[in-house]
Amino acid sequence: MNKQPWIGKPWTDSVFILLPPFFSLLVIMLFPTLFQNNKSMPDASWVILVLLIDVAHVYSTLYRTYFDPQALSTQRFLLWIIPAVSFIGGILIYAFSSLLFWRILAYVAVFHFVRQQYGFMRVYSRQETTGSISKKIDNITIYTAALYPMAYWHLSGPRNFNWFVENDFIYFEFTLLRDILSVAYFIIVGIYVAKEVYNAITTRTFNIPKTAIITGTLASWYFGIVYFNGDMAFTLLNVVSHGIPYMALIWIYGQKQHKDPAGSSSFLRLVFSRYGVVVFLLLIFLFAFIEEGLWDVTVWQEHATVFGTAHLSTPDIDQQLLSVIVPLLALPQITHYILDGFIWKIKKDEFKWSNER
Repeated sequence: MNKQPWIGKPWTDSVFILLPPFFSLLVIMLFPTLFQNNKSMPDASWVILVLLIDVAHVYSTLYRTYFDPQALSTQRFLLWIIPAVSFIGGILIYAFSSLLFWRILAYVAVFHFVRQQYGFMRVYSRQETTGSISKKIDNITIYTAALYPMAYWHLSGPRNFNWFVENDFIYFEFTLLRDILSVAYFIIVGIYVAKEVYNAITTRTFNIPKTAIITGTLASWYFGIVYFNGDMAFTLLNVVSHGIPYMALIWIYGQKQHKDPAGSSSFLRLVFSRYGVVVFLLLIFLFAFIEEGLWDVTVWQEHATVFGTAHLSTPDIDQQLLSVIVPLLALPQITHYILDGFIWKIKKDEFKWSNER
């Protein structure tokens, strides 16, 4: 077997980056009645999927940015200008239209999710010597894996789930175009499979992690959006396939970056030590709990039993005040989306900020 281009240890990559979409799909197959055509999610599932994975993974970016003295020193302008501009822009957009705010945020989130899958594929392709045609097929396939389900969603109308809020996407039912795209989707997948078989036979090599990333993206996006029409299925496949690999990438990077005391803080050396994963997770879980608690008290008011706020009277917040509160609470998420475009550029098999030389 040829040498595989792992990011960390083979078992770490396999369990926490490659397997989540397949594990999620297995859970749905084992308990189908829980996931098909449902519009609600039990509190326990919400805590695990949304609070502890989706929201917590946003805060894991802190270990790569604001908690890292070197990054904070060399990238000070970016790290402060991005949240400042995002907050001001968010206030102005929300004051103009709350739906427009959520719509823009939804499409930015989709872009972030799609680019993460492409980024993982590129990382796992970094040692390949295949020709340009093979690389183009990979690129087209990974984007098709995510963009076709999104197109299907937009061309089918509202589903039993939303990205953030109801009608945050723009829908226009167009059955003919949807059918054409469906045919094109399966043709592209067929070409990719044929290409992989041909390369494996002719070169006697097989890139396991790259193939798993592409296959996992195909599975999670297709079954989460197109095949199933339930909030639980969408959230499980969408969140687990995105959030856990992201946190794992932060952890793998941190262990490599902070094993040397030079240029590293004692806090990060503790976090990325052998048993520091407990601190790593508990801290981002705490931030996620606080943020979601504030969301629930001020905006959503859906999970009072989770946060122990059922006895509190619901505050009366007008639209003008919400135009400040909502962008403020969404700021960690927005900052995460934007910063992610800067911090994961590959240079000499190491992750570098994109504006580093």
